[in-house]
Formats: sequence, structure tokens, C-alpha cells
Amino acid sequence: MFTPNCVFCTQTTNTVMKQTFIFKKNGLAMAGVLLLSMAIGSCKKNSTTTGVTQSINSVNHVVVIYMENHSFDNLYGQFDGANGLQNATPANTTQVDATGKAYTTLPAIPGTPVFPTNLTNTYFNIDQYVANDVITQDVLHRYYQEQMQIDGGKMDKYALYNSNSAGLSQGYYKTSLLPLLPMAQKYVLCDNFYHSAFGGSFLNHQWLIAAASPTFPNAPSSIVAKVDVNGQVTTDGAVTPDGFVVNTSYTVNAPHPASAAANTLVPNQTNPTIGDRLTDKGVSWVWYSGGWDNALAGNPDPNFQFHHQPFAYYAKYADGTQAKKDHLKDETVFMSAAAAGTLPAVSFVKPLGTYNEHPGYSDVALGEKHAVDLVNAVLNGPNGKDAVIIITYDENGGFWDHVVPPTIDKKWGPGTRVPAIIISPFAKKGYVDHTQYETVSILSFIEKRWSLSPLADRDKNANPLSNAFTF
Repeated sequence: MFTPNCVFCTQTTNTVMKQTFIFKKNGLAMAGVLLLSMAIGSCKKNSTTTGVTQSINSVNHVVVIYMENHSFDNLYGQFDGANGLQNATPANTTQVDATGKAYTTLPAIPGTPVFPTNLTNTYFNIDQYVANDVITQDVLHRYYQEQMQIDGGKMDKYALYNSNSAGLSQGYYKTSLLPLLPMAQKYVLCDNFYHSAFGGSFLNHQWLIAAASPTFPNAPSSIVAKVDVNGQVTTDGAVTPDGFVVNTSYTVNAPHPASAAANTLVPNQTNPTIGDRLTDKGVSWVWYSGGWDNALAGNPDPNFQFHHQPFAYYAKYADGTQAKKDHLKDETVFMSAAAAGTLPAVSFVKPLGTYNEHPGYSDVALGEKHAVDLVNAVLNGPNGKDAVIIITYDENGGFWDHVVPPTIDKKWGPGTRVPAIIISPFAKKGYVDHTQYETVSILSFIEKRWSLSPLADRDKNANPLSNAFTF
């Protein structure tokens, strides 16, 4: 017996069944059956055109979980079916010194006795020396230095331009031991996703929300970089000679470190952000940050990262504004909203430093377990049925990757390849997505879903994660 799956079907079928009964009384049962078939066929067409078939408009919640500082090969280089370490060759693996000569062995990793000093000049497994639940030293990741590490696509100077940890840049973790692996296997892993701006966390957080670099007119000379006629940095700094802020800097608004000199604080920015676009369209959104409430109260956690709070740099979310209260909140509020089914349409989640995977103050296992908890809070809550969760990394953290980044903007990027995992009832299952994406593809997806104007050419032209879903 036919079971209708929409209101129209039910109403139409009931009507036809009555007609069939009448026709049977008059000996015309065949005509009644034919009419029922025609009605059902009409209803099936109607169900397709009235939105029962999923589309991007079926997505009512987007959650972006922004982790820290790992390249794709560093974490997912052994993922089955992905463009990983098995595709690396000596040409894009071997590291060279300042003269272009290949190192005999990788430069020794300073500050720790656990790594051999004669590691072969290629990628190596970190876990055999340091488990993924142990913090390692940081790897250098800055605006000018990443461009030199990439070396025009040769990918051969990550160890050279890495004063923090030298050869550690070539290390990778066993993919099989990652807490996030089951989610990457079940849903979509993107293996052609790049962080949008050269350099570190500060700049890529800005690009995540604005697809642009902040400016600091008349910045004090002490924080302005100096470059030679070839564009090579001779004296590093937070601000470029033409006034863009590219390395770690703090906002004039709260919270910022008490030790930060007043004249180095970045003035309020006025260029548009994705938050502005969403607000103007009446779409709810929040940036949730681990440790936010304590930092605002003047009691920041030792691992609270002030420069990971990009909206705080903008005039619309400055101290004393209602928008700051409405849109910048603590991660604990996110967990409560996920459980209650009251998440805003768009959520950005920035874990506290302890849980964000950043080498130097976080470890991989603890950070990923926290990410798993965030994902499960959404999927197990009332909003999980229509949510898209995107886990990605702000940048590569100075870790090498064998894939040459695409050339889109020679001044800004994108930089090195990073992992991205897309989790959703609408996501393809068990799928490795080889489509080219970048950080601002997230903006492009949000803009497409809610018909928002792009912020800049980069998000306008970025692929909006088009191949990751069953739409």
C-alpha cells in the first residue's frame, strides 16, 4: 500500500481513495486506480519542487572550529586516499641551506635531547620520539618567513627559516593515532585546502572574518619591518612598510596584555567583516572563545591568546558597544547553546590555547579530544540535524608540506596546505575532497547560504566548499 510522505500526498491520496470507492460502486475500478497513480506521480514532482530535496538552504547552522598550527602532511599525510606523504618526492622534500645546498642531515632540533641530531634530510615521524599527547617546542611561522620557506614553490626552506626548532619542521604525526581521525574518515576530509594569508595566527584570524589584512597607519618605527629592494625582509616587524599588520599584535580594545605598550596597540578597524554582513541581513552569529570571560574580567588564563580574537580589533565591536556583548562570548556559552538547541545561525569557536593544538603550549591529543567534544555537543543537540561543522587550522605553524600552494595573491597568499574536516548530515560520507579551497572558502560558503555580499575579491572568487556536500 502506498504511504504518502508529504501533506500534499496525504490529501491527494485520501481524495482519490474516495473516488476509487465511488468508481467501484459503478464498476469502474480500473479508472479509479489510474487516477490514483496519476495523483501520486504529480505529488512526487511536487515534493521535489517544494524543498524536500536538500539544498544549501537546508543548512540552518554553521559551526567553524578554528584550531592551530599544523600542515596537512603533518597530521593527515598518511590518510588513505589523500594526497599525502606517499606522493612526496625528493624534489619537494629535501631541505636546503641559505646557499641552496642540500643539508647532509636535517638541522639539529634545539632545546631538547629527545630528537637525534642526525635525522635524515626528509620528513620523519615525531611520535617515535615524542608522543602526540606531549607538548613540543613551537615552530617558526611568520609573514615574511613563510614566503621564504615556500621558496617559490620549491618547499625546501622550512628548516632553514625556522629559528625556533630547525629540523622539527619536517616532522609528522601518525594519522592513525589522531583523535579526530574517525570523524575525518566518516565525513569529508579536504586535502587541497590552504590557509589564506602568509604567516601566523594573528593574520589568518583576520582573514577568516574579513578576507583582508588590518592596517596601522603611522605605526611606531620600532614595530615596522624593513625590506630590501628585492622585497626580502632585513629587519622583521609586526607591520609592513606600507602599513599592514601582519604579525602578532594586540588591539586597543579589551582584552589585551597588560604589558603591551600603548603605542603598539592596533587602532580600531573599519573594513567590513562577515559579522557585519550577517547582522545587516538579520542572521544571528557569535564568536565563542575559550577563556573569554576571565580575560575580559582582567584575569586571563596563562594560555589565553589575545591575538586570536579578531572581532575585538573592530570599531563595531569596541569596548562599550552592545555588539561586543551580543556577539563575543565565552566558549561555555556555546556548549550550553548546543545542548539547548539555541545556537545562532553562525558560530565561530576558538578554543583556549591549552586545547587548540598549538605547539609550545598545547599538544595534539588534548586539542583534538576537545574538538571532538565540541563536535559531539552540536551533533547530539537539537541543532545537529541541520548543521555544517567545519574544523580547520589557522595556518601550518611552520610545518612543511609537500604540495605547492596555488598562486592567487602574491602579496597575501594563500600559504601552506592545512587540514579541513567537514562534518554534517549534508556532507558526503567517507569522502576525500580534492577540490581547491582556502580559509576564505568558509566565508564564501556562509555568503552563499545567506545571500550575502562578498567582503573582497578573495572570498568572492573562492570556492564555497561546493564538492563536500550531497546538495
